[in-house]
Amino acid sequence: MSTRTEKLTNLPEIVSRAEWQKARDRLLVKEKAATRAHDALAAERRRLPMVRIEKDYVFDGPNGKTHLLGLFERRRQLIIYHFMFAPGVEGWPSAGCPGCSLVVDHIGPLAHLNARDTSLALVSRAPLADLEAYKRRMGWNVPWYSSAENDFNDDFGLTTEEGETFGLSAFLRDGENIFHTYFTTDRALEALANNFTLLDWTVLGRQEEWEDSPAGWPQSAPYVWWHRHDEYT
Repeated sequence: MSTRTEKLTNLPEIVSRAEWQKARDRLLVKEKAATRAHDALAAERRRLPMVRIEKDYVFDGPNGKTHLLGLFERRRQLIIYHFMFAPGVEGWPSAGCPGCSLVVDHIGPLAHLNARDTSLALVSRAPLADLEAYKRRMGWNVPWYSSAENDFNDDFGLTTEEGETFGLSAFLRDGENIFHTYFTTDRALEALANNFTLLDWTVLGRQEEWEDSPAGWPQSAPYVWWHRHDEYT
């Protein structure tokens, strides 16, 4: 971690505003190409086949027992973030995964999703009382449901030999029928946490060891600097 008095080495070349603009314009061509590639990938994603959900999952929620259909809140689409909050996860039993917590910190008002007929919820193995206590601590407003008494995590591959893992699923409702349309995990979920995007726009980047940065720049191992937002010193 920088003490703000350390002198940085191997900084980018200092140029005139006109020279900087030329370099920026060259990079912009690549950024636009990446955006178009992302759009094409999203179009392909929308055409993935889907799986009908046959099992009747029942969750513990803030309003009592709730079937999977209820998590849609009468909307056509549902996004579920599979949040790691279970035995063996750092912070158990009083706190959820720091990485998952970082992601959920960046989920804004759900009204924007709702306007596109889409709901979003968190699902975890922990008992509802633990989820609600941690939710109050973090100051979140996202609906959170407990899967402690059903097979949801097992059936969707969130329980492995190493323990609980995380991810994001998308579902579609057609009348009373529910379909699983998408799942992703790992670095794909960085798209939810805009702190990574913001850091990527800075000269020092995320300051993690895997990044291609000049020698001597501040860097640490991934994950070690992530903390729950009320635990930074």
